Amino acid sequence: MYIIIVGGGKVGFYLAKELLNAEHEVLIIERDSKRVSILNDEFGTNIIAGDGCEVKIMEDAGIARADAIIAVTGDDEDNLVVCQIARHKYNVPRTIARINNPKNEKIFHRLGIDVTVSSTELILAHIEEMIPAKSLIHLLSLRNLGVNFVELTVPSGSPVLGKPLRLLGIPKDCVLSLIVRNEKESIIPFGETQMEVGDQVIAVTTPTGEETFRCIIFGK
Repeated sequence: MYIIIVGGGKVGFYLAKELLNAEHEVLIIERDSKRVSILNDEFGTNIIAGDGCEVKIMEDAGIARADAIIAVTGDDEDNLVVCQIARHKYNVPRTIARINNPKNEKIFHRLGIDVTVSSTELILAHIEEMIPAKSLIHLLSLRNLGVNFVELTVPSGSPVLGKPLRLLGIPKDCVLSLIVRNEKESIIPFGETQMEVGDQVIAVTTPTGEETFRCIIFGK
């Protein structure tokens, strides 16, 4: 995937490193010249100096072929403008914006921004949702208790299809708390519940139970 990040501060810096490590094509747009010099030492040609709100800079960055744009500047208005340009002028499939003031979240959604987030981990989670993989999305970790809240999507061909939960061998240290079907219906699962293709399943599990659960859903 080709991903443009607007804003080369701490969030943009670490986000770019993670995405490059995951072998995505990444370009950072940063307007502060001092920050650009720092970023050049780490990312080299993956940096463009300029204002991400300007159309020319966007075009220089190759926005027409971008799969996603992530605006993570410290200014909510700039993040909104960047995503608006990307969506409405260049039809970028996915727009993700950092919000610094929670009061702005509703405005962003009303104006068509796909995702609003406030941390690097949550941004990465939404990126991973776009990548087909037999993996679980970590929503929250309670490290002191050794418990994770995870989400997965049931794929076609899953061995769980057509079987009630009670027969799946789900370990005791993994509790299914919610199934979201067709993004409209919320189901509290019980023993006779059967999962369907595309179901989003949220579970509370230990690290050990997590791997077992992944194998049950995706097959070994």
